[in-house]
Amino acid sequence: MSKSINKVIKTLIVSDIALSGGWGLLGPVFAIFIVKNVAVSGIAQAAEVAGFASLTYWVVKSCLQIPIGKYLDKNHGEQDDFWFMFTGTFLNAFVPFGYMISSEPWHIYAFQVLHAIAMAMAVPSWAAIFTRHIDKGDEAYEWGVRSTSLGFAAGIAGATGGIMVALFGFKIVFILVGGLTFISAFLLLVIRNDIAPHDKVLPRVPRSRLPF
Repeated sequence: MSKSINKVIKTLIVSDIALSGGWGLLGPVFAIFIVKNVAVSGIAQAAEVAGFASLTYWVVKSCLQIPIGKYLDKNHGEQDDFWFMFTGTFLNAFVPFGYMISSEPWHIYAFQVLHAIAMAMAVPSWAAIFTRHIDKGDEAYEWGVRSTSLGFAAGIAGATGGIMVALFGFKIVFILVGGLTFISAFLLLVIRNDIAPHDKVLPRVPRSRLPF
């Protein structure tokens, strides 16, 4: 990652890589976990549970994100954005441990609701802080760095997750997902002192263009 990217943006990207890499371990094998560990009558019902789990997550997250975003925009400064981002990411770390002890479909749905609430808190606040702190003149580059980094993390994690389940089972994968999500949350504390207070609006960060 280029040294020209400012501290806040670097930290947000690294935190996002940890989060994406962690959850990327689980994505390709989640339906298999439902087949093997949740009380279902067969592959058809497992597919149904996986589908409704996805529906639960996306509906709850989508319904909450706009009200949360509007609430955050009403307050000047970034303290509320930061603590929503941190709290959402931190709460998200408990979800894979919840999956690990799930044995009924409703357990999965309940933890999907928690996952959705956590991400609805984290995503708009993360985007707001990223937008304000992005280096002026390098907007496309820095969004590109973020997207590329997450793509590599998710791709590598997907393959790694499948291999780890085959060798060691699901438990280690859930532990790693939770651990990486905790790391993602605590990395955000690095920029706590760089966040504008409630009574100050922080503009995007300008800088002179560097040759790298």
